Amino acid sequence: MDVAELLEVASLLVPEEAATENDITVRDIWDYLVHDEWEIALGLLEELGDARSLPLAFWEQLAEAAEQLRLERSATWCHWRCSEIRNGVIRADLTLGPAAEARRTTPISGAGVLRPMWDIGLFSPTGGRAVSIAGLWVENMPMLEPGGRATVRLVPLTPSHWTHVQPGQQITMHEDRAVAGTAVILEVCRPAGAMT
Repeated sequence: MDVAELLEVASLLVPEEAATENDITVRDIWDYLVHDEWEIALGLLEELGDARSLPLAFWEQLAEAAEQLRLERSATWCHWRCSEIRNGVIRADLTLGPAAEARRTTPISGAGVLRPMWDIGLFSPTGGRAVSIAGLWVENMPMLEPGGRATVRLVPLTPSHWTHVQPGQQITMHEDRAVAGTAVILEVCRPAGAMT
């Protein structure tokens, strides 16, 4: 499929009553599609998708369209949203350790590149602390500096490890044995296997 077809299919998966914060609806997006303004249509469809729960197929269509348009950040975000639907997502308030106290002295990328280990209260078969891996996306920031604080989105590598995690729970981030940051869980969305 070409970009126009991908965006048309994605727009058909959005409920007609859905609107962005600026009251842009699917009908408005169709006007952009008719005039071949695909980047604008893609951005508005992403906004609509971020405001409500939409099926995996929606994000897959947007990811492919973004790749064809060579919009790397949009493609990465759409693939990330596909992962959230498949594996679930945990939103948390993360504070990184300051550079003087932690091993990390450089900022972390906000675009889902880092997959740190998390102490979420699990134990190994021998009784020691166990960690679980989750990808990390920083909301509304391209980078998070050491000592910085931000809302993050975590996509568990093994969703079954995270079933006990609840809002209000504190977890710790590790890039090695040392604690790299602490986070308080804000929201837990389980995998949406039925949303295909």
